[in-house]
Amino acid sequence: MSGKIPVEVVVTSPAVVPTVGPPARGREYRIFLVAGEPSGDALGEKLMAALTAMARGRVRYLGVGGDGMSRQGLVSQFPLHEVTVMGLLSILKRLPKLIGRVHDTVAAALAADPDVVVIIDAPEFTHQIAKRIRRKRPEIPIVDYVSPSVWAWRPGRARKMRRYIDHVLALLPFEPEAHGRLGGPMCTYIGHPLYERMAEMRAVDPAPLALALGLDPKKPVLTVLPGSRQTEVSRLMEPFGAAVRLLMANGVVPEVIIPVVPHVRQLIESKTIDWPVVPHLIEGEEARLQAFRLSIAALAASGTVTLELGVCGVPSVVAYKVDPVMAPVLRRALKLPSVVLANLVAGQNIYPEFHQEDCTPEKLAAALQPLFFDTPDRAKQLAGLAEIPARLTPPHPSPSEAAAAIILRYAEAKARV
Repeated sequence: MSGKIPVEVVVTSPAVVPTVGPPARGREYRIFLVAGEPSGDALGEKLMAALTAMARGRVRYLGVGGDGMSRQGLVSQFPLHEVTVMGLLSILKRLPKLIGRVHDTVAAALAADPDVVVIIDAPEFTHQIAKRIRRKRPEIPIVDYVSPSVWAWRPGRARKMRRYIDHVLALLPFEPEAHGRLGGPMCTYIGHPLYERMAEMRAVDPAPLALALGLDPKKPVLTVLPGSRQTEVSRLMEPFGAAVRLLMANGVVPEVIIPVVPHVRQLIESKTIDWPVVPHLIEGEEARLQAFRLSIAALAASGTVTLELGVCGVPSVVAYKVDPVMAPVLRRALKLPSVVLANLVAGQNIYPEFHQEDCTPEKLAAALQPLFFDTPDRAKQLAGLAEIPARLTPPHPSPSEAAAAIILRYAEAKARV
């Protein structure tokens, strides 16, 4: 995968986020939100804060979410972890439970008679709910916060979404063009949530982490990011560790930092026992950003973290492995010459990527090696990464405020009927 990515980047013209008046009929807005995983809960938390401020506190929340959304006043219908599953096999194993929770959520939404339903990412779960609500109560507007990757695979989903989604709030600047081209619902680029953190990410002081870990200042730092799900970690830790071994055999002896989340820490510890270097395992958002600032390079699983690395200007190599059952399906369905978010936002293949059988220690090490030195490969990555912050800058005050304004317009229209 190399060269320019043939995706037109469409950024909407600058717009003023409108002020929303008090709810119709002197009552609160009723907003039903559905998140399906922790990342959606994080988006929902910021969205709810913006909604509350914009609606002057006159809003009532119902639905499904996690701790973040609970902090903003949502009493979830059930714990979020019950529906947080990824991958075809994981979904099949828990299918009866998931189907039950879909029906429970639909029933709760219909009983609540909301002014608007907002589904947040996790399309395997949230779109099933949206379809059923639309069939039973077609007058309830439904907004999808985070577009499925119709631009990458299963493009037919875009046209099908028009049946049950009124408006898509896109995080990536090229997504409105993709939905327009594919016959999808109305789609507005509101900006990626990373935009709200870019200044903080670039300003973090890495010195305390270096001191706490006792890093050798003479050694380069390599941050390894094998993912946050057990399936990802299980598939990537072996080739990642072998790649580090090859780097060391070729004269690159790094300090290795691995940011972890608690539920995969023990797995990562077990998978690094035979690594040629003892990695530093760290937890927490601040420590992870500090590690990025310390790093001369990173080896990462494909995902949102590649965009974070891009914003922080860290040269990287990206890899991924999916379930063997899904691999042939994904190969047929992928339509772009890159599946790395940083590359898609930049409009060019900055980060080399290795998937499935290409995810070998030899290929990973060969791509990483030049990033530790003053080489053309490193210089090319740094030049491309410098463009990412501007590409992520939305035409609105903030993504959360832009999303809240659109959602409240639908809620107000429904409330006045």
